[in-house]
Amino acid sequence: MSPRKSRLAISLGRALSGLAFTAAMPLAMAQQAPDAGLPSATQLDTITVTAQSREQELLDVPIALQVVTEQLMEDVAAEDLGDIDSFVPGLKVNSLQPTQPSFQLRGIQTDDFGIGTDPAVGVYVDGVYAGRGGGVLLPFTDVQRIEVLKGPQGTLFGRNTAAGAISIITNRPQTDGNHARGKLRLGNEGKTYFDGMANFAVSEDSALRFNGIFNTGDGWIKDDVTGKDLAPENNWATRAAFQTRFGDNTRAFVAWDHESLDQLGQATIGVVPIPALPALPQAPADPSSFVDPLDARVAVDAVGNAETRTFDGVTAIIDHNFGWGSLTSTTAWHDYDSLNRVEEDGTDRSYLYVDSTNTESNTNFYQEFKFSGSTDSIDWIAGVSYFQEDADQTSEVNALTDSVDTIANNLGLAPGGLYGPLTMAANMFGIPVDLTGLPWNEKFVNTLDTKAYAAFGDVIWHASDKLNLTFGLRYTRDEKDFTWFNDLRSAPELDAQLALLDRVGFLDAAGIPLEMLVFDIAFIDPPAVMNKGVLNRAKKSWDDWSPRFVVDYHFTDDMMGFASLAKGYKAGGFNALQIGSEFENEDVWNFETGFKHELPDYRLAYNVSAFYYVYDNRQAVTLDMTTDIPRFLVNTSDQEAWGVDFDMRWQATDGLGFDFNAEYLDSTYKTYTNPQGVDLGGEPTGAPEWSLAGGVNYVWRMADAGDIRAAARYSYVGKCRENDESVSQLACGRFGRIDAGEAQELLDARIGWTSATGHWGVAVYGNNLLDNQYVNSFGTYGMTVLGAVGARMTEPRTYGVELTANF
Repeated sequence: MSPRKSRLAISLGRALSGLAFTAAMPLAMAQQAPDAGLPSATQLDTITVTAQSREQELLDVPIALQVVTEQLMEDVAAEDLGDIDSFVPGLKVNSLQPTQPSFQLRGIQTDDFGIGTDPAVGVYVDGVYAGRGGGVLLPFTDVQRIEVLKGPQGTLFGRNTAAGAISIITNRPQTDGNHARGKLRLGNEGKTYFDGMANFAVSEDSALRFNGIFNTGDGWIKDDVTGKDLAPENNWATRAAFQTRFGDNTRAFVAWDHESLDQLGQATIGVVPIPALPALPQAPADPSSFVDPLDARVAVDAVGNAETRTFDGVTAIIDHNFGWGSLTSTTAWHDYDSLNRVEEDGTDRSYLYVDSTNTESNTNFYQEFKFSGSTDSIDWIAGVSYFQEDADQTSEVNALTDSVDTIANNLGLAPGGLYGPLTMAANMFGIPVDLTGLPWNEKFVNTLDTKAYAAFGDVIWHASDKLNLTFGLRYTRDEKDFTWFNDLRSAPELDAQLALLDRVGFLDAAGIPLEMLVFDIAFIDPPAVMNKGVLNRAKKSWDDWSPRFVVDYHFTDDMMGFASLAKGYKAGGFNALQIGSEFENEDVWNFETGFKHELPDYRLAYNVSAFYYVYDNRQAVTLDMTTDIPRFLVNTSDQEAWGVDFDMRWQATDGLGFDFNAEYLDSTYKTYTNPQGVDLGGEPTGAPEWSLAGGVNYVWRMADAGDIRAAARYSYVGKCRENDESVSQLACGRFGRIDAGEAQELLDARIGWTSATGHWGVAVYGNNLLDNQYVNSFGTYGMTVLGAVGARMTEPRTYGVELTANF
């Protein structure tokens, strides 16, 4: 960073950090009208949610639930779900690779990127399941709020909500007039972000709404040799929505979303000291020798390094009121193609080169019919749904013949290498070949055809003015048709030259059969080796019943206690990289009890809940590095956890407010013997014990001069809890100068002015003001065979200015 940029960052950080003791932000802020300044705060805002498929006040919902408002997203300059997880204790979103994100809630997540398995945290947009993998982590486009439901939500949301659900609610077109909004954000490292909206009232009953987002940036890391930016941003998204009424009882809503992502893949920094040739790095690499990535030489040579995605989605929702109840029809179609190719070794040495590539194509369709109604004594919901998905995935490992030589040398198969010495020998006899530096590719190809059918119902019985009893039940049937295809390695340029050596008799003279030069280095577990070039297919169905029992009691109008027992599940499936491997449904039972309390006179509200869950048959894919050549293995475990969630918001004065959220979690294995035979029963699963977040803001109201609002938010996530497996996987522990899974802190702040009319605004913001960077993950594929390991880092401090117009 230049001295000028460094001084600007320090000055901004001091200015915004100083406001942290006099600024606050309530967890929910009423949506701002286009022709007004910031709303007054004479009392706590009422938070309305749809967590139970009904509009209810937060106080009346017997679920551990946190709402992320539009105001919070603005305060932290959030662009996708990966920017808000730090402020939702218990939620962890790995978003450094938008096409391969992972979600964890209350210590539960899916450790598998294959299309044969599903996530344990379901993401929904306007009630529609977002699906898996590359199509889930999309940029925020006209988002009104996000509801994070903790604990299994199998009855209300269905499959793949074993850990919980993230429900994203967007803004609807408004018929009250024409509105337009624009926001331009300019930040360090060439950051340019524009978000625009235009709302047109077509008639008293119809309106159109258009949104567009354009996001570019140079990135924070550069190649020390070439000077090239290694982590740039480049994506844009648009949304068009239309809403209308047909008479007094029918309303229709249609939305189309499109996103285009085209940037480099996640940057990888080598953390193993590389000796000068002819010496090679120690293999396997010694973790105690790892250097600090922030002090390491950054030099990469990834061929075709890229992360791309094209996404399209259409949603149509029709509501009709019959008087005795209402019918909602929800229809959705999603389609995306994505590619993610990243370097694993983090060096620019061809003899250590290895990268991994994931390519996906996915089309899914969803249809739901939901009836709902209420009487004096019950509120009820009943419905059916259908989900269909067609997906293709290719998982690749790419190397060069130079790095294959290194592997052959390190394994003792061909001391000094294979293709390099062959080249030298052939050239000595005047044969013009060069077997070095040639591409080598191995791939696993999978296809998936999924059909899921469900019928569900949920009834709240108002047994008295204070007591409510809830019973819900969902039946789901999943049908999956899956294929595996793993061919021999592909190296056409190499094979052409080997064919030449074979034709001229050189290989016979050297006593080397041509077949010995055609082998695999990546997908070599026994099922893969036995099925090279063979298409394998499996078809299976699974059934599940997901009940929910809740009792809640209103001690007063402002205090409610509840207890619940609920089941969630993740659908059974197939492990993409292990031919013939399948697994049953993963089930979780969760018991929860707590209370919610508001004190209107003090403008204070707080919620507390305690939970205990048992998770059976959890599947995970790990890279086994105990063998000479690493291989992917599948393991199954049973887990249990207990914990406490707490959240509070307090509007201390008309201008000053606070909020605080925390979670304590004790997550352990009930039964688990890993593939290496180590019994981890009773050991921690790795999830941290503590996570917390707090916010503070202050609003200065200056009448005709407008309003100034300052906000600061801090979050803390404790360090991971080690076990023998997490250490061997480099997921948790101290390795040389790297602390993997260390405790993490984040401080974001913003101060902005809004005109009295609400038409104009300007703000300055800073994210990660403490300038902390952490190792997100390691590239370990080359650890045992090449002695090379790469690290992926979280971003450093960012800052900038924001200009807004609102009419």
